[in-house]
Amino acid sequence: MNIQENQIIGELVAKDYRTASVFKKYGIDFCCQGNRTIDEACQKKNIDSKSVVNDLDTIIQAQGDNSTDYKSWPLDLLADYIEKKHHRYVVEKTAEILPYLDKICRVHGDRHPELFEINEHFNKTAGELAMHMKKEELILFPFVRKLAKAKQEGSKVIAPPFGTVQNPIEAMMQEHTNEGDRFRKIEELSNNYTPPQDACNTYGVTLGLLKEFEQDLHLHIHLENNILFPKAIELEKELS
Repeated sequence: MNIQENQIIGELVAKDYRTASVFKKYGIDFCCQGNRTIDEACQKKNIDSKSVVNDLDTIIQAQGDNSTDYKSWPLDLLADYIEKKHHRYVVEKTAEILPYLDKICRVHGDRHPELFEINEHFNKTAGELAMHMKKEELILFPFVRKLAKAKQEGSKVIAPPFGTVQNPIEAMMQEHTNEGDRFRKIEELSNNYTPPQDACNTYGVTLGLLKEFEQDLHLHIHLENNILFPKAIELEKELS
């Protein structure tokens, strides 16, 4: 793959998820803001785009590709995977993280008041993501599966009550952006998830869980914004 500075970041990561590590290294958002070119993102962050391209070339040319080719998956399989893997992860981890945050706020909040703000942000994330995922599971994903089935069977798709698939997709993408912004604040408040010197084990574990949660959320949003959603829009147009 020959990397160019005018390539769209999300499309590049969709082709080879290994490239995500390069964008993470430079602090470039490849999921919520993946619709920008490499050059546009670099200009905004005052980064040398040639350095980014060189690093991308290096990682792509590396021997052995263990990355999963999500882009080749059928739409219904990808929707199932997101729901069973990433949605379940969110449910399980929010239930684990919330009590830890409450605990370290009680124990360390007087010396580290930023914990209360982190706790507030994550509580909002837990509530918003729970509603967001239900909308996907009850409205968007069932229609995506209908599209995939119609393609396989060569049949027609009845128009959904929301008009076109692009309408719920636009709403989901805006909510993804909101969560990306919220986690950037959590990352800043926690000094990139770095425990202070007086942190107890629970403090360190909690920050580690938040970092892991953000990493999973990035892949989760990437799979939807950069692969599932564009393919669903394209397939609906093909079948109409």
